[in-house]
Amino acid sequence: MTQKNNFGHPYGCSVEATLSVIGGRWKPVIIFNLMQNDFLRFGELKKKIAGITQRMLTNQLRELEEDKIVMRKVYAEVPPRVEYSLTDYGRTLEPIMISMRDWGAEHMHVK
Repeated sequence: MTQKNNFGHPYGCSVEATLSVIGGRWKPVIIFNLMQNDFLRFGELKKKIAGITQRMLTNQLRELEEDKIVMRKVYAEVPPRVEYSLTDYGRTLEPIMISMRDWGAEHMHVK
């Protein structure tokens, strides 16, 4: 059961709330790739993200879809075609993703 703080929210702070949506190894990378493209098919997205498994990509996309960050569009074609894109709500994360990219570029040599 999720504990609620004194204000009735399940998170201790706004950073925790943000990380509950975009936290983890793969979600920011998925969001950033979708940010740079109007849409991507599953295979295209998988090729752009080195090291992610098909299962992990599927799970992460489902979670992002549940959180209204990513939209999944299925076309009635044979073979089926599915495209992923950021929702308008997902696009509100762009400043955060750009800041993360810039910080990483500046500090990646430190590690």
